[in-house]
Amino acid sequence: MKKKWYGEERRLKMVSLLKENEEAIKGGALADLLGVSRQVIVQDVTLLKAHNYPITATSQGYLWTEEDLKTSSFTKVVACIHTPERTEEELNMLVDNGIRVKDVLVEHPVYGDLRASIGVKNRKQVQQFLTRVKETQASYLSELTGGVHLHTLEADSKEDIDDGVKALKEAGFLVEDKQDMK
Repeated sequence: MKKKWYGEERRLKMVSLLKENEEAIKGGALADLLGVSRQVIVQDVTLLKAHNYPITATSQGYLWTEEDLKTSSFTKVVACIHTPERTEEELNMLVDNGIRVKDVLVEHPVYGDLRASIGVKNRKQVQQFLTRVKETQASYLSELTGGVHLHTLEADSKEDIDDGVKALKEAGFLVEDKQDMK
């Protein structure tokens, strides 16, 4: 019989599992490992986040993000614009340049900044993200703003960031500032 974990002991075990894995772990998998429901996992993650544990919910599952912050020494926020149909092209372009797409942010006229974790760093994760969007019939945040959105990009080198931004610009994804439009 599988051990059922309770309360604080369960949350500490969850932290241990997340720290040990470089890849995200689905909530359902954590629930199975810890002998609880998926809803209990959601509540536990909320409690852990409230105590400043660096856990991020991505389309691939839960991820311990402290290590990502240490390994990705270069970060840049870019403003992009495109239709939902070009999302796969945009994300693949970035990951192909060695970039981790950390999140997406839009400025909503009522709610202000809305940010969602994406956490993709390779084509497989891009496909998983797109499949999840399709299966859940979710809308992209950028659909709220006519395609305009920000991404936080992380990479191990400035060159990777520069190459990714150059590729976005050449593909017409970047929102150009007036200075660049001369």
